[in-house]
Amino acid sequence: MQEMEGDVLLFFSGHPAALPLYQALEEMLFALFPEAQRRVQKTQITFFHRHVFACVSFARVLRKKDQPEGSLVLTLGLPSPLASARAAVQTEPYPGRWTCHLVLRGPEELDGELTGWLREAYGFSERK
Repeated sequence: MQEMEGDVLLFFSGHPAALPLYQALEEMLFALFPEAQRRVQKTQITFFHRHVFACVSFARVLRKKDQPEGSLVLTLGLPSPLASARAAVQTEPYPGRWTCHLVLRGPEELDGELTGWLREAYGFSERK
C-alpha cells in the first residue's frame, strides 16, 4: 500500500468524512493490483497500470440526499454496463466502452461484488 501523501490529504481537505472510506478502498485496490499506481488530480484520484481502470471523485451523480457527505464516487471503465442497482449512472461514450459511476457510502460496500467489477475494469484496461 502506498502511504497517504500530502496530495491525497489535500484532495480530501474539503471532504474529511470521506477519507476513511477512501483509505479502505485504496488499501483494497493496492492489495488486488500491487503494480497499480495512483495519480492525484484536481478533481479526481486516478488508478492505473498501463491504462486507467478506476477513478475516485466527489462528482455529483445523484441527488444530494442520495449522495451523502462521506460518500465517494468510484468510476470504472468496463466493456459492458453493470446489471446492478448499485450503478448510479452508466454511459457508453463509444461502442464497447462503458463508464460506470458507483456511489460508495460506506466500507460495507467494499465487498466481493465490487472486487469482481474492479478486476473486470483492470482486465479491460490492460487489453487496450
